[in-house]
Amino acid sequence: MSPRHPLLLDVTGRLVVVVGGGPVAARRVRSLLTDGGAVRVVAPALCEDLADLAAAGAVTWLAREYAPGDLDGAWLVHTATGDPRTDATVSADAEAARTWCVRADDAASSTAWTPAVARAGDVTVAVSAGGDPRRALALRAALQTLLDTGALPVRRHRAGAGHVALVGGGPGDPGLITTRGRRALAEADVVVVDRLAPRALLDELEPGVEVVEAGKAPHAHTLTQDEINRLLVERARAGQRVVRLKGGDPFVLGRGGEELAACLAAGVDVEVVPGVTSAIAVPGAAGVPVTHRDLARQVTVVSAHDADTDWETLARLRGTLVLLMGVGRLGEHMDRLVGHGLAATTPVAVVEDGTLPTQRTTLGTAATIADRAQEVGVRNPAVVVVGDVAALAATLGRS
Repeated sequence: MSPRHPLLLDVTGRLVVVVGGGPVAARRVRSLLTDGGAVRVVAPALCEDLADLAAAGAVTWLAREYAPGDLDGAWLVHTATGDPRTDATVSADAEAARTWCVRADDAASSTAWTPAVARAGDVTVAVSAGGDPRRALALRAALQTLLDTGALPVRRHRAGAGHVALVGGGPGDPGLITTRGRRALAEADVVVVDRLAPRALLDELEPGVEVVEAGKAPHAHTLTQDEINRLLVERARAGQRVVRLKGGDPFVLGRGGEELAACLAAGVDVEVVPGVTSAIAVPGAAGVPVTHRDLARQVTVVSAHDADTDWETLARLRGTLVLLMGVGRLGEHMDRLVGHGLAATTPVAVVEDGTLPTQRTTLGTAATIADRAQEVGVRNPAVVVVGDVAALAATLGRS
């Protein structure tokens, strides 16, 4: 095979002519539109996908057979008519016009080729495999997975625009962060990390990535929320890619909304990467489904260290009650719930270190769980589940 010169083209606003109206042409057109090309389609009829694009005005459609002059002004040509004679004519006209032409029917006669492409953010990897498209697709799929999970070194080393990603790290086990969250970490220049974030992920960061501790323990804050907000904005304005790594989900008792608002108010580019919330995942890991067709049709999640918690209303709710940050005052919370009408025999499960090898579940009732937790030495981080579903941990979970 003759040497091929790899090159990425900017087709934004530039005319690209696609000759053919079938599914192959449609795939080429969609890719070109994604990349910003101004697409002209030449074909007597269109497949449904292309017809929808033409009806929406996304492409210009010349509803006839190919004719001389159809390539005038084109920067790039694709031909996919299914008729070798027509494709050869288009290719010859493109050659005469010194315009690159991709032939779907005959790669050897093309002057340009479309690679299999893997993308992750601003990273693009194009794969060519010696004219073997299935081989190229298999390579692309493998590369896409590595890019998506941050397994490849995607961190930027030249200055660029700053960015903040509010990333939910999941309930504890580092394997439960999303692939998008992993890639954000792989791209980061600075990671601002919470105490309950999956800290094992920090060991995977490239050398030189700055880690800023922003953990909040009861009555012991490394940084105030205002200081965190300022840090995110200042670092992004300095051109750094900043990840705010939290446990669970950024918007479930994680103050992610405040950080998002601060970034938006400062004009900083920001995204939210949702995470698996411990309020649902930790009980699940212990064999407790927070909703169950026969036992609970609703679930309520409460920050149990807030002084203004409405225990009277919570005691009347049906379904499952999940208390986060509630271990330190567990006895007080149970007394208030029972005092406002919750049955003292209501099952309660306390799950420590959810999803981690040290996970432990302590079972009791609203009347007994505080004494039981003190007896076995329950400590944070832990999730408290109140309701009939909590009893399922005895048969469905692991201690």
